[in-house]
Amino acid sequence: MKSQAMILPSKMLRSLVAGCLALAVVPVSPHHSLAAPKTAVATNDFLNSIGVVSTFPDRGQPLARTIEMVRYCGFRWVRAGIEGLSDEGPTTIQTFLDLHRETGARLNWGLVSGGTDVKKLVETGRVLAEAGALLAFEGNNEPNNWGVTYQGESGGGREASWMAVAKLQRDLYQAVKSDPVLAKYPVWSISESGAQRDNVGLQFLTIPPDAQTRMPDGTKYADYANLHNYIYHSHSPYPADNKTWHAADPTAASRVDGLFGNFGVTWGRGFQGYTQGQLNTLPRVTTETGVTIGGAVTEQMHGLNLMSMYLAQFKRGYAYTSVYLLRDRTDEDGNQSFGFFKPDYSPRKAAIYLHNLTTILADKGTLAKPGQLDFTIADQPETVHELLLQHSDGTFQLIVWDERLSGQDHVTVQFGDTRASVTTYDPTIGVEPVQTLSNVRSLEITLSDHPIVIALSPSMQ
Repeated sequence: MKSQAMILPSKMLRSLVAGCLALAVVPVSPHHSLAAPKTAVATNDFLNSIGVVSTFPDRGQPLARTIEMVRYCGFRWVRAGIEGLSDEGPTTIQTFLDLHRETGARLNWGLVSGGTDVKKLVETGRVLAEAGALLAFEGNNEPNNWGVTYQGESGGGREASWMAVAKLQRDLYQAVKSDPVLAKYPVWSISESGAQRDNVGLQFLTIPPDAQTRMPDGTKYADYANLHNYIYHSHSPYPADNKTWHAADPTAASRVDGLFGNFGVTWGRGFQGYTQGQLNTLPRVTTETGVTIGGAVTEQMHGLNLMSMYLAQFKRGYAYTSVYLLRDRTDEDGNQSFGFFKPDYSPRKAAIYLHNLTTILADKGTLAKPGQLDFTIADQPETVHELLLQHSDGTFQLIVWDERLSGQDHVTVQFGDTRASVTTYDPTIGVEPVQTLSNVRSLEITLSDHPIVIALSPSMQ
């Protein structure tokens, strides 16, 4: 799904400095626990989740400029595949090896739109794996929009049956898992499984017993559910508070093309998939989401949406998220304004903000065992969210963000013990600290529409 509903203008208030900090330092006092300490997630895991969609160099975007853009934003993976791949080029397997060598970004490797050549996918995937460039394999891109013809059988698209799609995904999974080099790599499902016209069981990663699908019980399709949960949707067409938070919601409350409608009860024909309890812990990724600029969605809102999107997705269980698009298409009618970069390669605010966030968090080290931090946000508003990370050097990085269209929230972060120093950053301003304080027990923050990063030294015992 690349198109989005028309966005109507609405009044929105924002200031780049609306998230300025008002900090309170309280006297040192004996340690006490506020609640059950929260376990951090490795900062590197969050950074590894940040991906992007791009096509190069066959659509007028040179590899060298692609490398520059990927480096600048700090993207750790790029959605890719065998569509358009050839020995003669312009897109060759060396194209992707060069991207990995120069940026460190890995590739998820897919059949893409209408592709069926499993043999080619596996053979080229093995080349990427041997170079350390492979992230995962992906099934067909939106087979409801791009049908397939596999082993003489047509499916998806305008066909009445999806059996060809199901058999292709089954065979892709088997081919990967039977290969001694590739078996350790995850397989991601097709996207838009909720569009199935007949119940071939693609709403499951593995079809469970007594599922009553057309494919046999036990059929294995994927290790991860794959979504295209664009945040603006016909059921949710306007800017709103908590826009990205709701798009990542795993329940039926999500008004976009989300997890529930594709793997819970399918949105097309209502086929039963996983229970809500199962969905809550279902391994999942997003290979396309994004925001187009237009109407009420200014470049500023576009930038804020994309930054909070990565945070909301990761916090709500998505291991990887890829945003459409790195740079605006120049070979399509209407010049779709999705990109982090404009057609002339100049960065939009989305690129600048993401660059700042990934620079502030920068980490490529490993963390043997994430630690715990005792903290609480009293009377936390429903638009305020937090993500606790830990850098490989042991520093906690607490990200607190707000998703308000207008107005502010004043919150206090209370720590279970006094922190020797607390440093705060605002990625909408830059990469340098906003303020550093010593002997901090609580922190008062004024939030509006973007994240604040709080770096915490070890506690004072």
